Amino acid sequence: MATRTIPDRKTAGTPSARLSPQQLVAAYRNMLLSRRLDDKEVQLKGQNKIFFQISGAGHEAVLTAAGMVFKSGYDWFYTYYRDRALCLELGVTPAEMLYEAVGAAIDPASGGRQMPSHWGHKKYNIVSASSPTGTQFLQGVGSAEATLRAKLLGITEGFQKDEVVFISTGEGQTSEGEFWESLNTACNLKLPAVYLVEDNGYAISVPVEVNTAGGSISRLVRSFPNLLVEEVDGCDLLASYDTIQRAVDYARQRKGPALVHAKVIRPYSHSLSDDEKLYRPPAERDADAARDPVTQFPKWLVSEGHATEDEIKQIQEEVDKIVLAATDDALAQPQPGPETVYFGVYSPDVDPTGEQFDTEDDPQFSGDPTTMVDLLNACMRDEMRRDQKIVVFGQDVADVSREEHLDKVKGKGGVFKVTWRLQKEFGSARVYNSPLAEANIVGRAIGLAVRGFKPVVEVQFFDYIWTAYMQLRDELATMRWRSNNNFSAPVVVRTTYGGYIRGAIYHSQTGATLFTHCPGLRVVCPATALDANGLLRTAIRCDDPVLFLEHKHLYRQTYNKSPYPGPNFMIPFGKAKVVREGSDVTVVTYGATVQRAVVAANAMADQGISVEVIDLRTLSPWDREAVFDSVKKTSRVIVAYEDSKSWGFGAEISASIADECFAWLDAPVRRIASSDTFVGYAPRLEDAILPQVDDFKKAYEEIVKF
Repeated sequence: MATRTIPDRKTAGTPSARLSPQQLVAAYRNMLLSRRLDDKEVQLKGQNKIFFQISGAGHEAVLTAAGMVFKSGYDWFYTYYRDRALCLELGVTPAEMLYEAVGAAIDPASGGRQMPSHWGHKKYNIVSASSPTGTQFLQGVGSAEATLRAKLLGITEGFQKDEVVFISTGEGQTSEGEFWESLNTACNLKLPAVYLVEDNGYAISVPVEVNTAGGSISRLVRSFPNLLVEEVDGCDLLASYDTIQRAVDYARQRKGPALVHAKVIRPYSHSLSDDEKLYRPPAERDADAARDPVTQFPKWLVSEGHATEDEIKQIQEEVDKIVLAATDDALAQPQPGPETVYFGVYSPDVDPTGEQFDTEDDPQFSGDPTTMVDLLNACMRDEMRRDQKIVVFGQDVADVSREEHLDKVKGKGGVFKVTWRLQKEFGSARVYNSPLAEANIVGRAIGLAVRGFKPVVEVQFFDYIWTAYMQLRDELATMRWRSNNNFSAPVVVRTTYGGYIRGAIYHSQTGATLFTHCPGLRVVCPATALDANGLLRTAIRCDDPVLFLEHKHLYRQTYNKSPYPGPNFMIPFGKAKVVREGSDVTVVTYGATVQRAVVAANAMADQGISVEVIDLRTLSPWDREAVFDSVKKTSRVIVAYEDSKSWGFGAEISASIADECFAWLDAPVRRIASSDTFVGYAPRLEDAILPQVDDFKKAYEEIVKF
C-alpha cells in the first residue's frame, strides 16, 4: 500500500507539465460555469421557479481536475450531489443541468423524476444517482467488479481494456457502513475503482471530527491492502490533477483501488434548506472564502501569464451568456405529463406476465420426481449454460472458496445445497462467495447488472435481509424509473423464508409485504418444486429485479416433488394456479399454507363443504382475474397467509376483493394468518402462532354458515 500526504501549498502551486495554458484556462471556465449554475439555481429557487437546490460550490477545482483525467463514455461514474463541475467536464451541458432543476421532461438524468443535482447521463456512463447517502459505494464496486468478471470470462462487448470506475463522496458519507463494506471488497479483489472523498469539513451541520474518528478518513483507511491513499488540497486544481492522475494510473494498471482525500471548502450552506450561519462562525467562513478556487485560480492565471485580465473578463461574460441562454431554454421546457408516471416502473420491453414466458402447458418431463432444492439447482444450471453473463454469489453459495480444494471436497453449495456443484461446472469467476454482508451482496449485484451481467444472488436467510433493504428498496427497485429507463438492474435475489421448522424468531420471518409494497420489484413465492423451477427461469430471463422467496419448509417435502420439466419450462408472473377446484368457498393463499389449505379442504369434503384453493405463486404481480373469477363463483372467500395477520399482504387482497367483488359476496372476507407476535421456538408455541390445518377447517365451517 502506498500513501501520500497533502503538500504544504500557500499558492495554487506549480503547473503540471501535462497541462498547457489553454487547458488551464479551459479548466477555469469549467469551474466558473459550475459556480454560475449554482448561483442561477439559487436565484431560481428564490423566484419559486425551481423547488430545490444543493450546490457544488467550493468543490469545483478537484472535480474539474477529475473530469480532465477520467475518460467520459469510457470510464464509469458513481457521483454524489456536489459533482456538478465533474459532470460539466464530462460533457453534460448547462441546459441539461437546468432541465433537471426545473423538472423538464427532456432532462437526461431522470426525465423530471428526481431533484436537481442527482446526476445521471447514459451517454457519458454517469450512472443514475440517488438521495440515500453512501449507497453508491457498493454499486460502484460492483461496476468495477464487472470489469474483472468480464476479463476472466473473455467478455469484451461493453468493456474497455483499462476502464476505471469513479466513486465520489463527501466525508460525511464515509460514516456509512457500506463505505467500509465496499472498500473491503474493492481491496480484496484489487478492483479498478477510484474513490474521491470531497472533504468540506461538514455533513450538513456536523463537523468532520464528530463523523470521523481522528477527523481524517484517509488516516483510517491506510491499513487496507492494495489501496493507494492520497491526500490533496482540493482547492488547488494543479495539485488535484496530478494526484488524481496518479490514482487513476494506479487503478488502470490494475494494482488495486485508490482513494483520494481532497480537502475542499463549502462556501454555501449545505442546501437551501440549511442556514450555515446558525452553526459556523464568521471567521471560519472567511477562511473558506480565502481558499475559494473560483476566485483564487483566475488571479493565479493572470499572475503566471497564462491569461490576461481581459481574457478572464471575457470568459466571465461568455459564461454568463451561456447560463442565461440555458436558463431561458430550461424555463421554456414542458414538464412530463401525468400519463408518463408508470413508464419505467418495470421494463417496457420485456413483460414477464406475457405469453412468451408461458410454457407451463408443455413440460418436457424426464427423470424421477425430485425436490424443490434439486429443481432450483437444475434451473440455475440450465440458465448458466444458456447465458455466460449469469453470475451467482452470496454467503456460502460456492462449493469452496479456496479453489485448490475444489476437487478434494464434496462442496458446500449453500447451507441448503441449492447452488451445489455450480462452481465446479461454471468456475469461480461465475460462482463465488461474498462477505457476510447482505448490503454488500445486493449493492454489488446492482453494479454488475448495470454493466450487463445477470446476477442471481442469495441472501442466506430472509430474517437478515434488512441490512440490504436500503439497496433493495431505494436503489434496486427504483433504478429504471428514477433514470427514466436509461439504466436498469435486473437482479434476481433469492432468499429463504418462513416457519414450520422450529426456527424461532430469527429463522421464521415471512415479511413479503414490505417488498410487495415496492414498485419496480417483482416478488415470487412458489409452493412446489415444479413451480419453483418455472418461476425461477422466468425471473432470470425477465428484465426486472426479482425477489425470489423460497420457503425452507418446502425445500424437501415429498408431496411437492416433480420430475425435471426441461430447460425451457417457464411460468409467467401473475398467473395463479387452481390447485383444488370447489364451489362453496375460495381460499387464496401461497407458500407453505397452500398444502395446509388443501389438506383441510379434503377433510371438509366429507362434510359436504366444497373448497377451491388458489395458489397465487407470485405476489407482485398477483392474479386478480383468477381470484375474482373464483370469488364470483363461490361467493365466499378466505385469504390465508403465513405472515402476521395485521397489516399483511392478505389485507391488500381482501381490500381488492371488497372493492371489485362486493356484489357477489355472501359473507365477509375472512383471513387466516399468524398471530400478531413473533414465532416461538418451542413446538407448542410455534404451532399456536402459525396457521395450522385445524385453523383452516374451522374457518371453512364458519364461513359457509354465514
